[in-house]
Amino acid sequence: MEFRRLVIASKNQHKIVEMLDVLASIGLDVELVDDVEWPDVEETESTLERNALLKAREVRAATGFAVVADDTGLEVEALDGAPGVFSARFAGSGATYEGNVDKLLRVMNGVDNRAARFRTVMVLIDDHGEELVVEGIMEGSITTERRGSNGFGYDPVFEVGDRTFAEMETREKNEISHRAKALRALADALQR
Repeated sequence: MEFRRLVIASKNQHKIVEMLDVLASIGLDVELVDDVEWPDVEETESTLERNALLKAREVRAATGFAVVADDTGLEVEALDGAPGVFSARFAGSGATYEGNVDKLLRVMNGVDNRAARFRTVMVLIDDHGEELVVEGIMEGSITTERRGSNGFGYDPVFEVGDRTFAEMETREKNEISHRAKALRALADALQR
């Protein structure tokens, strides 16, 4: 795969900052392009992989640059993998982080099996249109209440060990997260 300049196909600043931090830590030698625009990409596919591919292909077509895109879902065992591909809109169209967490805590009220995982599917399309798909998974559990003030999204209720992502320092979370694992898998694949 060939590319020297790369667009991160996200308009979510929390996600961009997290990805930049991990990219810096793994030493991927690439210039990030952040002064281009593209139309919003509606994630209409039924899987994380298809949504990531859709986003990457549309942003690549709109910008002409190599692109990395991802789709991430929280998969709760007791909810048969939900919210999954609908994680960002679990509480409905236009849902906020707060609304999604509120709904999750509500539907998990009284549920004993709290096992969950974050799964990120990441796609890189290079300068020649070649596509690479990787994923990263972080196993954990859902707490019964919010804990911590760092992070975003479901971080205050996603527990790894004895702490939620929101109770971890940003750098610590970014060393172990599902997104970090996907980015490292991407870097490993590129080095091969």
